[in-house]
Amino acid sequence: MEFLKLALFAITRNKMRAFLTMLGIIVGVGAVIAMIGIGEGSKRASIALIQNMGSNMLTIFPGQGSNRFGPSAMGSSDILLESDPPLIQQELSGSSVVAASAHVQTTRPIIYQNSNYVTQVQGTGPEFLQIRGWEVEGGRFFTDTEVRGMAKVCVIGQTVKDNLFPNGEDPVGQTVRVGALPFQVVGVLEKKGAGMWGDQDDLIVAPYTTVMRKIMGRDKIQRIMVSAQEGKAELAESEVTALLRQRMKTAPKDDNPFMIRKQDDIVQMQTQQAGILTALLAVAASISLVVGGIGISNIMLVSVTERTREIGVRRALGATQRNILWQFLVEAMVLAFFGGLIGVAFAMSAIAILQKFQVPAVTETWAVALGLGFSGLVGVAAGFLPALKAARLNVIDALRYE
Repeated sequence: MEFLKLALFAITRNKMRAFLTMLGIIVGVGAVIAMIGIGEGSKRASIALIQNMGSNMLTIFPGQGSNRFGPSAMGSSDILLESDPPLIQQELSGSSVVAASAHVQTTRPIIYQNSNYVTQVQGTGPEFLQIRGWEVEGGRFFTDTEVRGMAKVCVIGQTVKDNLFPNGEDPVGQTVRVGALPFQVVGVLEKKGAGMWGDQDDLIVAPYTTVMRKIMGRDKIQRIMVSAQEGKAELAESEVTALLRQRMKTAPKDDNPFMIRKQDDIVQMQTQQAGILTALLAVAASISLVVGGIGISNIMLVSVTERTREIGVRRALGATQRNILWQFLVEAMVLAFFGGLIGVAFAMSAIAILQKFQVPAVTETWAVALGLGFSGLVGVAAGFLPALKAARLNVIDALRYE
């Protein structure tokens, strides 16, 4: 307590110099916490966007290739059949799969009266809502009977609704043209928001048979969407792989003629990338902490020189070298600690401001603890040499110092 009182007295005696000494620590701690907060916030936002696309979703693409997330992942071979999704759902529903659906996709202009809007046209089955974790806001979704009958019905997303019906009309029951074909709007999807590949609400969903044959002019599906049971994505992947290899009569020595992309794979990849980015940001910000430590060390050396006579008097009155060492070491630690506290407040204020501007940033407890702990270590390291110099001063020389 005596050392703490001496440290506080020395700091308050020259407040401006003490603040300038702490400035490097304030900026360093604040930058470390803020950078980690931005990195963690970005990671959580990215993962939320991916998970928002569908819980435990697997997508099966035709074709081979090691790049499961690039252009080659889309595939071009017509090896997937319309009978594959019902087969997967029938055979694996008892073990790992919840639902499966065929899927095709293209881009077409959608026309309603004088409004014209280009958007994604996705062809799928009634299982689409369950696989994507989506709900219908108004109207209904199309049925399996309409899929088999290649009915010209569709469900539109909120972005398409806003662009085709800007005056607030109810789209349900209206007829829109997809290219040259008239489609009746039977439902409107609830707002989903942004996704990993862009605006999820910028789409129109119709029976895949209609889109595939009447719009795209093809007779093979492009991909299969599968929803795995909770916590069984890995099992679903292995079982779907075995089932499709058996159906395609793939030899054991041959590679899979298809690829399966899991949401978990994308989440894991995104988490790793965000972790690396956060670490790099923290390392870059911690450089200012080191600079702040150098500033403390310099000021403490100046302080030792200025207070040489004081040190001599204390030694003459019975203070040991250890007492002098602790006096200056505690002073350096107090400077670093108070600088760390102000830096924490600075970082939390900065994160709060960023959040108001919709920037994904969070205050991590472990980052605050890391910043304070690191500032304490910087204080010890920065104060040790000046304290050691003060402790080793010759008493007679110190008393003679002017």
